[in-house]
This record gives sequence, C-alpha cells and structure tokens, in this order.
Amino acid sequence: MRIIDAHHHLWDLAVRDQPWTAELPALRRSFLLSDLEPLAAAAGVSATVLVQTIHAADETPEMLALAETSDLVAGVVGWTDVAAPDFGERLSELRSGVGGRRLVGIRHQVQELPDGGWLTRPDTRRGLRQLASNGLAFDLIVRADQIPACVAAARALPDLRFVLDHLGKPNIASGEREPWASDIRALAELPNVACKLSGMVTEADAERWTVADLRPYSDLVLEAFGPERLMFGSDWPVSTLAAGYPQVVETAMQLTSELSEAEREAVFGGTATEVYGLG
Repeated sequence: MRIIDAHHHLWDLAVRDQPWTAELPALRRSFLLSDLEPLAAAAGVSATVLVQTIHAADETPEMLALAETSDLVAGVVGWTDVAAPDFGERLSELRSGVGGRRLVGIRHQVQELPDGGWLTRPDTRRGLRQLASNGLAFDLIVRADQIPACVAAARALPDLRFVLDHLGKPNIASGEREPWASDIRALAELPNVACKLSGMVTEADAERWTVADLRPYSDLVLEAFGPERLMFGSDWPVSTLAAGYPQVVETAMQLTSELSEAEREAVFGGTATEVYGLG
C-alpha cells in the first residue's frame, strides 16, 4: 500500500526563528528534510505534503524550492495572506516561482485568533474564492470551538476544497466529545470538506495516551467523513512531543485496521492525491 503523509512540517532555526517553540524545548531545534527522509522510508511513506508553520512571506517560496528538489515532498500547503487586497497577485507569484507547481493549498493560523470570525469576513471570502478559482485547497487549522465558523465558510464556498487539520483539535486528554462531535458531523455533511487523521497524539495525554484513548475520535471522523474524505498525516515533528514517527504511523494503521483494503488505500494515499491533486 502506498502511504502519503499528508501533513508534516520542516524548519531551520538558522534561517528563521519559530517563536511558538520557545516554551517547547523538545521542538526548539531545526527539523530538516534530511531528518525526515530516513524515518519516512522506514515507515513505507513514499510521498508527503509539507505544511506551513508561521505567517512569514519567505517561508512558502523556500518550501516550494525545497519540494522542487525532493523526491519525497509531493505538495506544499503554504501561506500568504488570503485577506490581502493583492492576494491574487501573491498567489500568482508563488505559482510562477521555483517549485510553484508543487503548491497544492494555503493555510492560515486561525487557531491563534480569538474566534472563527476571520473565516466569515468579506475580504477573507474574496480571497478564498480566488483560491478556489485557482484549483487549490484551503487547510483549516482551528480549535474545536471554531468549527462552526468552518461550517459557515464551507457552506458559503461550495467550489473550494477545505481540509480540516487534526480533526479540529478535540480535547482528547479530557475525554470530552461534545460539542466537538456534533460540530464535526455538521461539517462532514458538506461534500467539499475533507479531514486529516493527524495531530491526535498531541491532543491526548502526551505521556500516557493509548490507542484506545484515540479510537472514539478516529471512529467518529471515519463515520462522518468516510475513508474517501479522510487522509493520514503525521504532524511530524510536533508529534514527537508524544510519539516517534514509526509509532504515529503504526497508530494510524491500528485505528483503521477494520477498514477494507480499498478504504485504507484511500486514507493512506487516495484521498490526499485526490484532494490536493498530487501527481
């Protein structure tokens, strides 16, 4: 089975600081493609999607240039300000630059905002419509309380492919499921939304989590979205706060063990290929 890791990060602190790691000493170092390549190979991962980490204009061109030289990175979900008046021009520059053909989506750190109102602003919607017209996806990195705003955005923009990162970040450590579960079902009713089976181990108790702790959440998104709209992502290296790369892959395998072969192929490759238009 071909495995695509549809969500990971890379950063080089010698090139750019990652301020959000200041209180996370385990992540306060560089994580390079050369670090990921042997881990991916050992886990049977043949392609990946590299995802932005901060709102920095230079980060996405650098990721695209890296992807252009890599046999592993098949796509990049980058950042440029969707709400900017010149978003269309910025997007064109990214797509026409080095590695621009690897740009498959854009992401904005909505989770850092007080609410989901950014998704409903007219300037944001204008940019999202331009993203749809360019055939690219929009990744939703949000907190659980912001999922209703995602529902409103996806309903208003049926031509845009949305991808929910990390199951919408439910509080797995506490065992809470509502209102997250009801909001996820409402979001999954919209056919233009897919979901990543990612980020679960860091939403659980990082020191004592078990597969059984994760299963109610993975089962719900499998039921709500179906395998054809669910894709595996490691969230490496953030995931190293709770598990190594092999363990993350194996955990996803266990959580999907009751699916058919065709359904597992969708989760571990087919959905990402379709949603992101990977070659």
